[in-house]
Amino acid sequence: MRCTRCINDVSIPGIVFNQDGECNHCKVHDLLCKTYPLDNKGKVTLDNLINTIKKRGKHQKYDCIVGISGGRDSTYTLLLAKKKWKLRPLAVHFNDGFGNPVAGENMRNASEILKIDSITMSSDWRESKDLRLAFLKASTPDINQATDLGIAASLYAAAVKHNVKSVIIGQSFRTEGIAPLEWNFLDGKYLKSVHKRFGKIKLSKWKPTEPGFNLSLFQIFYYSIIKQIKVHLPLYLEDYNRNEATKIISKELRWVDTGAHYFDDLYQTLYTYILRKKFRIDRRIYNYSALVRSGQISRSNALKIVSKPSSIEDPEILRLCIKRLGLNEEDINLILNQNIKTFRDYNTSYSIIKFLKFPIWLLSRVNIIPRVTFEKYFRLG
Repeated sequence: MRCTRCINDVSIPGIVFNQDGECNHCKVHDLLCKTYPLDNKGKVTLDNLINTIKKRGKHQKYDCIVGISGGRDSTYTLLLAKKKWKLRPLAVHFNDGFGNPVAGENMRNASEILKIDSITMSSDWRESKDLRLAFLKASTPDINQATDLGIAASLYAAAVKHNVKSVIIGQSFRTEGIAPLEWNFLDGKYLKSVHKRFGKIKLSKWKPTEPGFNLSLFQIFYYSIIKQIKVHLPLYLEDYNRNEATKIISKELRWVDTGAHYFDDLYQTLYTYILRKKFRIDRRIYNYSALVRSGQISRSNALKIVSKPSSIEDPEILRLCIKRLGLNEEDINLILNQNIKTFRDYNTSYSIIKFLKFPIWLLSRVNIIPRVTFEKYFRLG
């Protein structure tokens, strides 16, 4: 069964359809559109947010951290931060050892043209490699757990190091959708649990400005409560059209398309391949569903696109990723044939999160944490 409005189907865990055939992801999308409107009310909210960021960073060299990857979303967000919102950002990139050279050039061009300082937070390759192998052995869809947590931790660390109170991330539910919890559960305790079982090397201890891959509830409490660092998603309140953004950054920042969504990181090739072959997961379904709901692509065109293999699965890059991990074709086949598991098969913070449902709901209503956090964990999870 497939949603009559978007292209989500029964492959998505937790999907529910109403009597009209629309899925619960569409319902959450509409709710988020009301929470983050693009009308005058939304403009006032965004203006207030930007003014708050400026006020909190008034006496510092930078008033915000902007996470960048060289992809479309983060590059456009960096452009908005400097030229439209008149902020003083520090661009921060997390290097996990699989950077796409095209994305690297995009980041250099954007920083130079916009005259924005940029830094790269690099992971320990031994740890990065060991964690990737551990999650492949764990047999869950969260294959990219280390990189996702590493990115978040690096942004917090940069904020502490440079005494910045605001972190901006270039994401939008209108263009990306919301990943199902069973496919994307980010949790530092989960990472440690998998690494303890399958890892081979000792991970670095946490330091506020050198977090490594440490981002448990304790670290989140330290960064957000003790250090008062807030994470913002201003694209939620921007009329962000991906095609228009592509034209703008291509012209103004010499941005070059990396070839596919998420392809700013070459490891996404192996990630996408294993998701499809082993788990029968196609992330493009919820990505393009968001674009359909937002009117940025027709439903028929979206269905046509996902009916074919993703261009991100480049055979040459796939071989490169496998080789860099020290694996061979036989190893990959063993991984593909392991019994499928989810985060629920490991020690995680999920029970604590469920226990804190009301506080999380309350914090999401007063904009301390994004509303999408509550929706993902308690309406779609």
